[in-house]
Amino acid sequence: MKFFKSHLNYLGVDIGSTGIKVVELKNENGRPRLVTYGFTEEPIDIIHNHSAQMQAKAAVLLTKILSQAKATTKKTIAALPSFSVFSSIISLPMMNKKELAQAIYWQAKKFIPLPLEEMTLDWKLLESDVAAIDYQGSADSAGKSVSKDEKTGASSDSGNSNKPKTKSKDIKVLIAAAPKKLVLRYINIFKQANLDLLSLETENFALERSLIGGEKVPIMLVDIGAITSDISVIESGIPLLSRSVDSGGKTITQVIMQSMHIDEKRAEQFKRDIGFASGHGDLPRLIEKSIAPIVNEIKYCFELYASQESHHRIEKIILTGGSAFLPNITEYLSKLLDIKVFVGDPWARIIYPVELKSVLDNLAPRFSVAIGLAMREIV
Repeated sequence: MKFFKSHLNYLGVDIGSTGIKVVELKNENGRPRLVTYGFTEEPIDIIHNHSAQMQAKAAVLLTKILSQAKATTKKTIAALPSFSVFSSIISLPMMNKKELAQAIYWQAKKFIPLPLEEMTLDWKLLESDVAAIDYQGSADSAGKSVSKDEKTGASSDSGNSNKPKTKSKDIKVLIAAAPKKLVLRYINIFKQANLDLLSLETENFALERSLIGGEKVPIMLVDIGAITSDISVIESGIPLLSRSVDSGGKTITQVIMQSMHIDEKRAEQFKRDIGFASGHGDLPRLIEKSIAPIVNEIKYCFELYASQESHHRIEKIILTGGSAFLPNITEYLSKLLDIKVFVGDPWARIIYPVELKSVLDNLAPRFSVAIGLAMREIV
């Protein structure tokens, strides 16, 4: 489905457990415009399946999607699943860049449960005027670090390049680490698909970009995926808290299948048609039971956030993911948790043909990550 010629275009590629989603956006004077999109629902498991065959399968499927969608660019941004990345915000005293790199490395060893030599460690200084954060620092196993700015020869500081810009006594740093082997698997997939991989980031940042934008207040994002659900609290573009739970859309379907003794296709249809709507016998109660682990994790995140940031209150919950459109789910969660709950609209900041609105609205929850990735170099 091709609409425009390529000019400063970017691909956002979301490789999930139940398929691949691709969105191509054009930079139109600083605003993203939809060029094309595509997806496949062929199962992909590059997280647990380390084989070269699985990587080749992902590359073939990705190439097929791009061909069918008539994509016009090879410039790609992709995401690592949030649950596969260890992240934390640390505070350090004022120090120069060399000392900071060493301090970050040794602090990271305290919270990452795997040998740091096996991880790709990235970091970014958090400043009050930063609206969207990405991992721009990179430390190797020896603790040496090179920031994105240093690689390009530019300075991120207005005055002295040896001193991080900060208005407080402490420096706050967002650090993240992903297994090197996983990163290499992603790199291999995009190389086989003949794509120019510009960046790998975590899904949290893509979701923040597509669903929150410039809002500064604390907002909880709940991404209900097929197998896992990711919960994060974002404030001023910074993920202050991230959690994952092994429960998602497939969990709901399986509970319905087992309880009602029906096949998967019928259970999936019941789930999407009825959801939390009352007057349909035991089905809504079955669905409530199946999402209990997600609800409990949301409650725990509220408690955890309150203990860390008691001076602020989470303003609302934004839902995304394939099960975000279950009938009455927003009303159910809003009443249960006593907070405003909305289904996020990742197309809200995208220019697209009005005649596609109904189609794109239906796809929206599943495309939030891919859209946010494609927006990365534009907004």
